[in-house]
Amino acid sequence: MENNPDIKNKIEELRKKIEFYSKKYNDEDESLISDYDYDMMLKELANLEEEYPEFDSPVSPTKRVGGKVLDKFEKVSHNVRMGSLSNVYSKEELVDFIVKTNKIFDEQKQEYIVEYKIDGLSVSLEYQDGVFIRGSTRGNGIVGENITENLKTVKSIPLRLSGDFPKYIEVRGEAYMPISVFRQLNAEKEEQGLALLANPRNAAAGSLRQLDPRETASRKLDIFIFKILQIEFDGGVTDRIERKFKTDSESLDYLASLGFKVASTYNAFTEPDEIVAEVNRLDSTRFDLNFEIDGAVLNINELAKRDIIGETSHSPKWSIAYKYPPEVKSTKLLDIIIKVGRTGVLTPNAVFEPIRLAGTNVSRATLHNMDFIAEKQIKIGDIINVRKAGEIIPEILSVEFDKRDGAEREFAPPTICPSCGSQIYYDSEDVAIRCINPLCPAQAERNIIHFASKPAMNIEGLGPSVIRQLIDNKFISSAADLYALKDRVDEIANIERMGKKSSQKLIDAIEISKTRGFTAFFYALGIRHIGEKASALIAKKFIDIEKLYSPLLQNFYCEFNLYCEINKLGTWSLTITVEELTQIKDIGEESAKMVVNYFANPANIEYVEKFKSYGVKTYLDESETQKASDKLNGLKFVVTGVLTKYTRDGIEKLIVQNGGEVSSSVSKKTDYVLAGENAGSKLEKAQDLGVKVINEDEFEGLIL
Repeated sequence: MENNPDIKNKIEELRKKIEFYSKKYNDEDESLISDYDYDMMLKELANLEEEYPEFDSPVSPTKRVGGKVLDKFEKVSHNVRMGSLSNVYSKEELVDFIVKTNKIFDEQKQEYIVEYKIDGLSVSLEYQDGVFIRGSTRGNGIVGENITENLKTVKSIPLRLSGDFPKYIEVRGEAYMPISVFRQLNAEKEEQGLALLANPRNAAAGSLRQLDPRETASRKLDIFIFKILQIEFDGGVTDRIERKFKTDSESLDYLASLGFKVASTYNAFTEPDEIVAEVNRLDSTRFDLNFEIDGAVLNINELAKRDIIGETSHSPKWSIAYKYPPEVKSTKLLDIIIKVGRTGVLTPNAVFEPIRLAGTNVSRATLHNMDFIAEKQIKIGDIINVRKAGEIIPEILSVEFDKRDGAEREFAPPTICPSCGSQIYYDSEDVAIRCINPLCPAQAERNIIHFASKPAMNIEGLGPSVIRQLIDNKFISSAADLYALKDRVDEIANIERMGKKSSQKLIDAIEISKTRGFTAFFYALGIRHIGEKASALIAKKFIDIEKLYSPLLQNFYCEFNLYCEINKLGTWSLTITVEELTQIKDIGEESAKMVVNYFANPANIEYVEKFKSYGVKTYLDESETQKASDKLNGLKFVVTGVLTKYTRDGIEKLIVQNGGEVSSSVSKKTDYVLAGENAGSKLEKAQDLGVKVINEDEFEGLIL
C-alpha cells in the first residue's frame, strides 16, 4: 500500500498533467490525448482527493467539474463599480465621439483601442497571491452575486496565475457560451422536443446562475478578460493600474502573461477613418468566430487620460460601444411542414428559398406553433423577412403584405400525427398540438428513456446511449419490447461496447424491473401531467390497472372525443371518469383528463396488456396496500444522501407504510431529515432551520 508521500506526489503529478493537457486543448486547440483518457485521469485524481482529503487543494483541476449544490448566492459589494457602456448605432455617431474626445485635449489626436464587444455576462475575478479566491456577477454594478464555484468550472479561468503575478488582483471579463456549444445544446433540445435556448448570451447567464455547479460545468462556458479593476503589488498598497501600465494595450498584454484569456485582437489607431475601417473589419469577420459579438468597443488607450475625461454615473466617457445592426433578408416561403418532437409536440417549420444570413446558408425556420402563424398572418407563398435571433437561430420577423399577388394559400393545420397517423390533441395550456400515442416512432426513444429512468422502472444500465443502439439495431421499437429481449443476450452482446457480460446484466435488470409495482409502472407510462405523486395516489385508489378499463363493452361514449367514437373501441372500454379521478386528493381536472384520454385510446390499452403478458406487475399486492403501523402518523420526512441499509425507494415506502409523509424539499414543516452519506445541501438546510437530522439506525428506532 502506498504511503502518504507517494500519494501526495501522485496527486501533484496528476494535477500537473491535467493542467498541461487542458491548457493545450483550451488555449492552443491542440488535443494530445483522447477525451476518454483525459476523463479517466481526472476521475483518478478526484478519487484520490476524496480518499486523502489532507491533500485537497482549492486550485485542483477537479474543482472545474462542479462542487456542492448551492441553496442561494450570497451578495458581493464591488469596491470598483462595474459600469456599463454607452452605445452608438451609426458610424457618424462613432466619429462624433472621437472628435468630441479629442477636443478635450486641444484637438490633439488620441490613440484608441478597438476590441470585440462580446455578448456575454460580465463577471469579476479576484486573486490573492496568485490563487483564485472569488468570482461574482456584475449585478447592478455596485452589488453582484458570488458565483465562485460556477466560475471554477470555466476551464479558461486560471485557478492559479502564472508569470509575475501581483499580491492581489481583480479583473473583469465577459463569460460566454461558444456558438458551437450553443448549437449542440439546441440540437439536443430540438431532438427531445424541448424549447430552444434563445441566444448564447441568455444561455451563458442562465448557466452561471445554476445552483448546481455540475450543471454549469456541462455547459462548457468560456471567457475573455479585458480589464484590471484593482491591483496590489508587494508593499500592501493598492495601486492604480496607471502606475504599472501606460496603455490599455500594455495591461492586456500583462493579463495574457498571467494566464488569462484575452481577445485575439485589440489594435490601436488615431485616425477616425482607420477606426471606422477596423470596426468594419471586425464586423466582416464576426460570423466566422466561435463566440457572439454584437458590436465593437472603442476605448482611449492611454490610461492616465481616462481620469481627465471622467465617467458619468452609469458609464465611462472615455469608452463607447458601436452596435452592429441585425442582418435581415427577404425570401419566399415555399411550404410549411410539421416536425414531431420527442415529447410529441407537432411544430410547424417554414421552408423558404435559401438565403445567405449571418455567414451561413439558411432555408428553414421554426414557426413555433399555430398561434405564431396566425399572429404573423403567414401564408404559403408569402415574401417573408428573416433574421437570425442572436445571429444564430433563423426566425421570421414579418410578412411583406404589399407583395402578395393572390397566389398565396392558408396553411391547413394537421389533423393526424404525420409520424404515426394517430389523431392529435390540442393542448391549450402549452399552445401546442400533441401526439400522445406512446407507440409513435418519433417519440419512441424519449418514451423508453422515461420508462427506464430511476423514478419509473429503474432499469440499471439502460441509459440513453444503450436505448439508442437498441432502437437503431431494431431490437426494440417501444418500452414493451424490452421484455422480449431475455432470449437475445448473444445478439445484444454484439452491439458496440456491450459484450456478453454487459448484455446479461442488462437483461437481468430488465427482468428485475417487472416487480417494481403498479405505482412505478403507471408513472413509467409517461401520461402527461402524471408525476410520481399522482401515480402513487392513483395506484393506491385503484389497486389494479385493469380497474381503469374493462373488456368487451358494446356501446361506449368518450367525453373528450380524442380517439374514440361509439362502437369503435374494439375489445376494450374505458371505465374511469374525470369525476372519479378528481375525487382523489391532489388530482386536478387537467391530470384527470390526461388519464381518461390515455385509456380512451385502444392502442394504449393494448400496449398495457402487452406488458402484462410479459409478467410486468401492474397491481398493488397486499404488502404494498397494508399499513404496517401508525407510528409515523403526521410526521414529514425528507430523505437525502447515499443510504447503506436501504434503497431510497425502500425507505420511503417504509415511511408511508408507517403513516408518515415523504417530501422532496426541506422546510420548517419538515419533522425529520433522514441523511445518508454525502447528504449535501438538504442536510445543510436542515441544520440551518433546526430540523432534526437522523440516520438509518435512528429511523429504525422510530418504527420498531
